[in-house]
Amino acid sequence: MTRRTSAKRKQKRKANDTEHQYSEPSTSRKRRKQPDDTVVEINAQNQGLHQAHSTRRSNLPLHAKTPAQERYIKAIRQHCLTLGLGPAGTGKSYCAGALAAEALESGKIERIILTRPAVEAGEQLGFLPGSLDEKFAVYIDAFRDILNERLGAGTVNYCIRHGRIVAAPLAFMRGKTFSENTFVILDEAQNTSTAQMKMFLTRIGEDCKVVINGDIRQSDIRGSNGLSDAVDKLTGLSGVYVHHFEYEDIVRSGLVKSIIDRYEPQEMRV
Repeated sequence: MTRRTSAKRKQKRKANDTEHQYSEPSTSRKRRKQPDDTVVEINAQNQGLHQAHSTRRSNLPLHAKTPAQERYIKAIRQHCLTLGLGPAGTGKSYCAGALAAEALESGKIERIILTRPAVEAGEQLGFLPGSLDEKFAVYIDAFRDILNERLGAGTVNYCIRHGRIVAAPLAFMRGKTFSENTFVILDEAQNTSTAQMKMFLTRIGEDCKVVINGDIRQSDIRGSNGLSDAVDKLTGLSGVYVHHFEYEDIVRSGLVKSIIDRYEPQEMRV
């Protein structure tokens, strides 16, 4: 009898211990019910604000907005070397970038090379942190937006990682040869020296596609620049097309036209 009573007591004690182990103290339950003033509830409609902005891809084919753009696009498709000259906002860079993306996506080319002279526009930024690609990214951001729109950000990131899209300063073009499966864009060419432009032009291989863009009137270097010198030397050469955009071809916005009109009156544009 004594052994049975002792066993019942042990069993009851064990059950109480188990219940105490898995039960929550009353003070904890009270504390949990109290609202936490440090927690802020965000409206559901604003939950997307933390996402990084990415350019939305356009599935529409490239269409010229002006007759000048139509001639420029046609020239790039038909010539090995095309020079696009004209004021800001005429679509020089966009048309070239969109055509490069179109050629890469269709398999006509295997690589896009984007380059420009690393010239600061009247201000000294000092040494930029990061790798060479990160340093040069600030110079080529405009083309990245164009490619993101035409190919999609995911495709662009993949192509950059695998060397299908290369962005490098003009100085790094020395020693290279642009092959037939390459689309090369030299932007802001008005900031090249004559020696730099000669070096770049002599990289051109057979059947590659090269586009040089710039506005001679917005050069950030002193003296003559490589773009104006190239226009003088290459005009009329077989396989080369020199395209001039005019003030009337600006498509960026009406305000840009008005601004350029104030900075460059009509008599200065002749």
